[in-house]
Amino acid sequence: MNQVDYLRISLIDRCNFRCQYCMPADAEIEYLLQQNLLTFDELLTLLKEVFIPVGFTRFRLTGGEPLLRPDAVEIVRAIASLPETQDLSMTTNGFLLANKAQELYDAGLRRINISLDSLDPDTFNEIIGNRGRDRWQSVWDGIQAAYQVGFDPLKLNVVVIPGVNDSEVLDLAAFTIDRQWHVRFIEFMPIGNGQLFENRGWIPSEDLRGQIRLRWGLTESSVRGNGPADVFRIPGAKGTLGFISQMSECFCDRCNRMRLSADGWLRPCLLNETEQIDLKTALREGASGAELRKKVSYLLGIKPEINFKQRDSGTTGTYSRTMSQIGG
Repeated sequence: MNQVDYLRISLIDRCNFRCQYCMPADAEIEYLLQQNLLTFDELLTLLKEVFIPVGFTRFRLTGGEPLLRPDAVEIVRAIASLPETQDLSMTTNGFLLANKAQELYDAGLRRINISLDSLDPDTFNEIIGNRGRDRWQSVWDGIQAAYQVGFDPLKLNVVVIPGVNDSEVLDLAAFTIDRQWHVRFIEFMPIGNGQLFENRGWIPSEDLRGQIRLRWGLTESSVRGNGPADVFRIPGAKGTLGFISQMSECFCDRCNRMRLSADGWLRPCLLNETEQIDLKTALREGASGAELRKKVSYLLGIKPEINFKQRDSGTTGTYSRTMSQIGG
């Protein structure tokens, strides 16, 4: 088991997209009230008095859509300035990024992941639940802005949905040939998407690698990130291809992360709703740093026993929160 030193921090549970793989199209989502979100000061207190002392040094800011939070840039600046921070990154849908890329970079962010599930605007709009409203161009502009500013690595996340965008795998992989971009193909997961997973199923990463191998060849890359991706490279390409294979190739034994939701719930595994703790309420009720560290240390202690394949709610994913509410 790897040392658990990587915390994914959800800044907000709201999102301006409604992606098929994230939340059911017909779901009535009850978003958090402003007063129920961790405040700027509370988040910094948890980092400085709890998470960093127990060994967390790598942080990723997520949502919902993190750039919807008004103080997102200030949060980046504060975490980047902590002397213990070894790595800080963000996952975004890119829609607001064109106007934020320079600010984020100046605040100290250097790594960014942007969701780009299709190169076809119609398919893209279908996936994000915005039929008739062209948002693809805004996302593409955000990607270009991040590239120009100098984010390195710049990663593109692709959730592969059978019969929806799986025909674009080669086109998306081709981005890595002439650009120092890193494309990550993610197996479709059974969480927060109603009957879609049951109807569509998922495509194993090895099948995707097979397509790419037949077209260009494929070699293992020496580049390794902080996450669970198996990394490869098209021979001679500037960028890399990553495969996150949580369905076909369980990577629990090398998971080094925990997730903190926007309202302060800490869970040791994305798909585990049994073992989680409410740090926000404890903090607001006056718990000391030592008491909070004890709670987090307990979760760290049981994390090796938690396995994705033994997830709480069965294979079709009936969970009390969608991906956007947990923090992607």
